[in-house]
Amino acid sequence: MTTTQRLTLAQALVKHLAALRVEMHDGSVQAYCGGVFTIFGHGNVAGMGEALVAERDRLTTYRAHNEQTMAHAAIAFAKAQFRQRIMAVSTSIGPGATNMVTAAAVAHVNRLPVLLLPGDVFATRRPDPVLQQIESFGQGDVSASDCFRPVTRYFDRLTRPEHILTALPRAIQMMTDPANCGPACLSLPQDVQAMAFDCPEDFLHPDVLRFRRPPADARELVNAMALLRTARRPLIVAGGGVLYSQAWAELRAFADAHGVPVVESHGGKSSLPWDHPLNLGAIGVDGVSWANDMAREADVVFAVGTRLQDFTTGSHALFPQAKLLSLNVQPYDAGKWSGMALVADARVGLGQLEAGLGGWAAEATWTARAKQQAAAANARITELTTNIPKDVLPYDAEVIGAVRDSATELGLDSGTRDVALCAAGTLPAELHKLWRASLPGNYHMEYGYSCMGYEVAGGLGVKMARPDQESIVMVGDGSYMMANSELATSVLLGQKIIVVILDNRGYGCIERLQIKTGSPGFNNMLDDCVPEGGERSTIDFAMHARAMGADAVHVKDVAELKTAMVKARRSKRTQVIVIDTTHHRITDGGCWWEVAIPEVSTRTEVHEAHASYVKAQTQQRV
Repeated sequence: MTTTQRLTLAQALVKHLAALRVEMHDGSVQAYCGGVFTIFGHGNVAGMGEALVAERDRLTTYRAHNEQTMAHAAIAFAKAQFRQRIMAVSTSIGPGATNMVTAAAVAHVNRLPVLLLPGDVFATRRPDPVLQQIESFGQGDVSASDCFRPVTRYFDRLTRPEHILTALPRAIQMMTDPANCGPACLSLPQDVQAMAFDCPEDFLHPDVLRFRRPPADARELVNAMALLRTARRPLIVAGGGVLYSQAWAELRAFADAHGVPVVESHGGKSSLPWDHPLNLGAIGVDGVSWANDMAREADVVFAVGTRLQDFTTGSHALFPQAKLLSLNVQPYDAGKWSGMALVADARVGLGQLEAGLGGWAAEATWTARAKQQAAAANARITELTTNIPKDVLPYDAEVIGAVRDSATELGLDSGTRDVALCAAGTLPAELHKLWRASLPGNYHMEYGYSCMGYEVAGGLGVKMARPDQESIVMVGDGSYMMANSELATSVLLGQKIIVVILDNRGYGCIERLQIKTGSPGFNNMLDDCVPEGGERSTIDFAMHARAMGADAVHVKDVAELKTAMVKARRSKRTQVIVIDTTHHRITDGGCWWEVAIPEVSTRTEVHEAHASYVKAQTQQRV
């Protein structure tokens, strides 16, 4: 006879999460859910609130300031844990729920797990329309939470308390599936949260979770090895799947054994140490010239764990001459762009290939050239990040160098100590090119959705996942203004982060793109946006940060920045450093990116840009 407990839906959900354990890739067993972020309100304070307070000793509840950004923190936590652990996020109904939709899209695009628990309207419909309920004139079962359907991997609205017995395991199954990993949403009507049912005891004592590592199909493996054996100038593109599979040792062994140079997408950066002799660094639109040059000459591109998005491939015009082999755990990604698919876990797949490729190697001249390029590149990066011109505003490269080298003042290695985090603007390109990461995961870039406002909250999530490392957020003034409230949360929770704000007085990255596409600078830089009767913006970011509880300083130059970074590293509380920068200087490199140019315009510059655009399209892989 099954033993049961009389519990509400919310109590059963929270007890299951509190008891859930996962076997990590290193064999250790840890709590699967690292805690629950919530802002209580109409729709979750009674049901979920009572359940969370009862289990607060086993499952920590964290209070935040904005539903979108607390979900960003949860997403960053999962990314920093290589998708092996999650956090849950509970909200009220109405705007509390829909505030999370952008974060759900961030997680979906980046294939990252987060458990979203929005409140929903009454299932009984007795108080319809309840406060904050939208009313569809044509569909009686629609609520605001339906917005989550296209931006989550799994969605379920629980209209009976017993539904939790199947819905929660299915959500967890999705989040732990290496191929289908992404956000899961359980929409919880506020009355159903509080309804009781006889919950089986087994549900409250779940089995330990374990991750699958699917091997390659034998036929696909034979075909992949045959293709690689034809390669004389092979190139590996390392993506985020290398990190999530924790396949960095296998990647390094493969590259070393066969003399294959490696380039890294944003997701894959830190798969190899920055100073590995075959690591050419960043590829693509915001990549470095030497990596992109090698990509243009490769005869086989071996994509490992990457979804081949347009920034990585130069809108699929960077290496159309090469044969493409994609090793990916997700068949959807492995089959992209008419490439040869090898569907498997990255670590297992690399090992299977290695076992059958004895005697094969890239041409010696190709390998030698790659090593020469990598060595010269590292010298060039040092030059770009340390040679500071006088009497001009610094740009991102010089800021990156000061942040990095401030660790040396304390006898630390920034490549192993720091996790550098960013999401949008010019900084992703500069960090992709110039940041040096020695350990996997020490480069944290949200560049699937490139969500402005992810940065501060993401830095908090990284610190919660990796408390022994410095979580260093580098963010432009535009992104900082989008969402900064979790700066106060970091102080509240005692989770120290370092935030470096690069103030270029507006959306400098987009203004450059605007001008490049033939339009004049318009509606981007703050000084260009003051209407008659308006006032010039004079935001004091350091004062703002101090008002939220952080220590903050506005430095006058790169030398002062480095000194302030040394002090910030010594501190135990959240630090903010502001520096004025220019958007007119950037690091050379990159390749074409498809941005649609108007066919009709009164501007000569737009006509010229459109002609270049049409010509570049002819180089795309089809």
